[in-house]
Amino acid sequence: MREIVLDTETTGLSPAEGHRIVEIGAVELLNHLPTGKVYHVYLNPERDMPREAEAVHGLSSVFLKDKPLFAQQADAFLEFIQDSKLIIHNASFDMGFINAELGYTNRLAIPAGQVTDTLAMARRTHPMGPNSLDALCKRFGIDNSKRTKHGALLDAELLADVYLEMIGGKQTNFGLMENRSAPKITIAVSNTQYTQRPHTLQPRLNADDEARHSMAIATLGDGALWKN
Repeated sequence: MREIVLDTETTGLSPAEGHRIVEIGAVELLNHLPTGKVYHVYLNPERDMPREAEAVHGLSSVFLKDKPLFAQQADAFLEFIQDSKLIIHNASFDMGFINAELGYTNRLAIPAGQVTDTLAMARRTHPMGPNSLDALCKRFGIDNSKRTKHGALLDAELLADVYLEMIGGKQTNFGLMENRSAPKITIAVSNTQYTQRPHTLQPRLNADDEARHSMAIATLGDGALWKN
């Protein structure tokens, strides 16, 4: 089973207000294990970057001005995600922008049935919250110390860890996924000196046990390995 954990960064809160995607990050999972394959791109939004949005993700108009347009990356993006299930936190936000961008290039929208919303999953499990990505990382003991600002690829990687914990943690992937937040285990080796026993242990078989064993062996036939 192939799944894609995905995140975006944008110039604002709504494509209806003219805001655009400026970064896409996606991580491939195969049978609930990360394969190492990722999709990551910065995009020129063809508009200014509001100060409030730049404060969230740190992406400026100057940085983005020479980046490709979404139209130039749409085919590569769709090739990467294919028809795989998309795992997104607060999916309505990201999918609103992704489908808007696809619409601008005359491509079909991604259907809602292809998307799993981890925010909705978290709210069902912990209705009192908080259920932000940072809160979920803290709940599951996932190290998010590198997340000083929002970043689509880093957030997708963190969300992949969170998602796997939400669906059963290491039990789901038989413990094969590296837990980056787990402390290293050090096994201490003692310096105990081992010597030979001072007295030979007494055999546990008695004469009756040996007699019954011999009788059982006799019934196995002349070719029995036990008679060699």
